[in-house]
Amino acid sequence: MSTALRTGTIGLVSLAALTGAFAAGSRFGQPDAGSLNAAGRGPVLSGANSAVSGALDSGKSCDELLEWYRAEGLKLVGPYGWGGMYGGPVMLRELGDRSVADTGTAAGESAGSMGAVPRMNAATSSATGTNVQEAGVDEPDQVKTNGEILVRIQGDRLKTYDVSNGDPELLNALRVSDIAEASLLLAGDDVVVLGRDDATANQTARTRMTRLDITDPTSPQVMDTQVFSSALVGATQHGDTVRLVMSQGLPELDFSQPRRWRNESSALERNQELVRESTLEDWLPSVTRSGEPSQPLLACADVAVPDDDSGLGTLAIVGFDVGQPERWSTAGVATDSSTAYTSQDRLYVATRAGGWWGGWGGRGLECCWGDGPGADAMPQFAPDGVTRIHAFALAGTAASYLASGEVEGQIADRWSMDESDGVLRVAVGATNATGNFNSVVTLAVHNDVLVEVGRLDKLGVDEQIMAMRWFDSMAVMVTFRQIDPLYAIDLTDASAPRLLGKLKIPGFSDYLHPVGPERMIGLGVDITRSGSSRGAQAGLFNLADVTNPRRVATVGYGPETEALAGVDPRQFTWLPERRTALTVVARGYGSRTGFVSVLELVDGRFVTRLVEVEYGDEVADVRLVPLTSGPAAGEVVLVTGDDVRRFPL
Repeated sequence: MSTALRTGTIGLVSLAALTGAFAAGSRFGQPDAGSLNAAGRGPVLSGANSAVSGALDSGKSCDELLEWYRAEGLKLVGPYGWGGMYGGPVMLRELGDRSVADTGTAAGESAGSMGAVPRMNAATSSATGTNVQEAGVDEPDQVKTNGEILVRIQGDRLKTYDVSNGDPELLNALRVSDIAEASLLLAGDDVVVLGRDDATANQTARTRMTRLDITDPTSPQVMDTQVFSSALVGATQHGDTVRLVMSQGLPELDFSQPRRWRNESSALERNQELVRESTLEDWLPSVTRSGEPSQPLLACADVAVPDDDSGLGTLAIVGFDVGQPERWSTAGVATDSSTAYTSQDRLYVATRAGGWWGGWGGRGLECCWGDGPGADAMPQFAPDGVTRIHAFALAGTAASYLASGEVEGQIADRWSMDESDGVLRVAVGATNATGNFNSVVTLAVHNDVLVEVGRLDKLGVDEQIMAMRWFDSMAVMVTFRQIDPLYAIDLTDASAPRLLGKLKIPGFSDYLHPVGPERMIGLGVDITRSGSSRGAQAGLFNLADVTNPRRVATVGYGPETEALAGVDPRQFTWLPERRTALTVVARGYGSRTGFVSVLELVDGRFVTRLVEVEYGDEVADVRLVPLTSGPAAGEVVLVTGDDVRRFPL
């Protein structure tokens, strides 16, 4: 079960073999890799794609792979660098003339005979205290706990606290070097800190991973650090298995641009020559361990090549067991992606489709037109308005390729994807390949292709998807333009999604959280019918009759307020035993004040109070961490910018 829309391998290959494979067209120049592993200084890599076929082509030699990258790169380079003639990575095609589709049940129509009505399940936090997208799949956060010890990353400081008895007690504060925008995962006594590498001035995003041992929480020990040449797309944890998805976009080459003494033709010729001279080191990701030379992260034969335009770059999937961090399972795809969704046993990576509607107005999308700083490293939009998806099966640390497919429309981010019983369900917004509406599409693996199984169109015509919540056999979508339509969608038959019911109210919810089989809390913005904002709002929805959803209670927070769960779901906590929701609300757009809103459900209504807890930019760092085990089970820890303390319930 997954959450809301947001504004987020296998045969053993030694390093020696990897180094040899990169000899052609590479500048890595590694020492003997066998000695590296013998000394315990380098990870042992396990490739995943050696048997890939069909929609992805793998098993290429390094020479073949390099020639493929060069050929694809020549299609994208122009006199101003990457992006053809105009210096930006987005190139839009003409707006298509496709009209509103006739498939599926239209949003304004009756669903007919309902039969059995699907029910929802309540969602709770992960075992480490984080409100996550998928049950059983933990995600990085600034704070984690095992019920007795709480670990926090604040700036570049890893802090440990004893939360087992009474008020939390600070045990240690350790500097984690050269990392920015950090978050962490906790598995037993192992802490994995992930963030942007802050050691170089290189504008291209690099990922730094530091692993620490907190067996003695009063004295955490740094075990190892790796720096990847790719940007982190996502990280998840299944038990002791940590999996990273990283994307390396177009390489930074020393491109020329037209000047008074150089015309466009000369600049183009020079830039094409640079692409022809590029090496595998330019295209493929690497990993560097402190004080040691860079090593290739992927073997050439393990980089699968799509047979369509999926966006040029290299996506790397790395899995490892925290108890055996020296052994990594790896898989690679020659595409660029900034969207990855992980279920219990599947991983889906998707490109971002551009287009007239989805590429420019979608919530959470970033326009990447132009040749400003970092433009070369930005995700590549598919100009045809189609999102490409690659599916992988997960088993232990391995991720093995299953299938590829595409869907017309824009998948904004991972929250708009979900998997149930092997069926991928996606919510897509409008692009130049679709009509001016939103859709829910179901896809399943057939041989090595993700095939569309069913779809429901015309949801929110001329409106934008603001929130999604998925269940085993049901989905709830919120769209918005000026009125907030909430759609209940039956997914019991994946081949025939159907509309069950809808509710239209002013404003919108941008975060949805189920609190039982028939109730759901929505957090968002209260807007008048004339379009004026009245500030943040919480609503309680009754879906006992999904053909007639109702909002049965509301709490308004007043002008200039924002419910921050719509930006970061980790600022929402549901306490099922207490039937209480805790969420962070900010007031004021300048020197803002942060509150914890306590929403207790009593007889189908809210009993509320606000607790002032933080100010300024640090309001975004507020967390409410439930302790589900240990001597203090049932308590909640409040984490603010300056303090860690019990939160009174």
